Amino acid sequence: MVELADPVVIGTITAPHGVRGTVRVRPAGEGRHLREGVVPLVGGRRRRILRVRRTPKGFLVDLEDIPDRSRAAELRGEDLLLDRAELDPPEEDEFYVADLVGLLAVDESGEGVGEIRETFPTPAHEVLVVRGDERVLYIPFTREHVPEVDLEGRRIVVRPPEE
Repeated sequence: MVELADPVVIGTITAPHGVRGTVRVRPAGEGRHLREGVVPLVGGRRRRILRVRRTPKGFLVDLEDIPDRSRAAELRGEDLLLDRAELDPPEEDEFYVADLVGLLAVDESGEGVGEIRETFPTPAHEVLVVRGDERVLYIPFTREHVPEVDLEGRRIVVRPPEE
């Protein structure tokens, strides 16, 4: 079994597609690491991405050593992982979604709102799930709703949408 020093999820296999071993992948973020030649850890071993097609419902990916639908079906629910050192460096004002989980969310006055516990993609943008003492907030990860991200300080400033 291969171990990664600092694993980062780049996508999750949601279903087989067709009969030739293609899998449907829900990307983590925009999916820019889901490209030919990348060799993520999938199902306990490294598998080279041979072909990628973007669809409205995610990505269709052909992986090395997955020759048919039954083998593809065995990978349902598996994450595609890369070590953080293998990731492209983020552009200025870009963040890896995985790096936001665990950050403290504060409002513009600096008062704690909660902690980012998870994220999920929508067609428009990622959504941050912020759990506080009394409620759960769903914050669109847009500049309007998240004007400041301080990874070193482990906090973000949020403007929750109007309820």
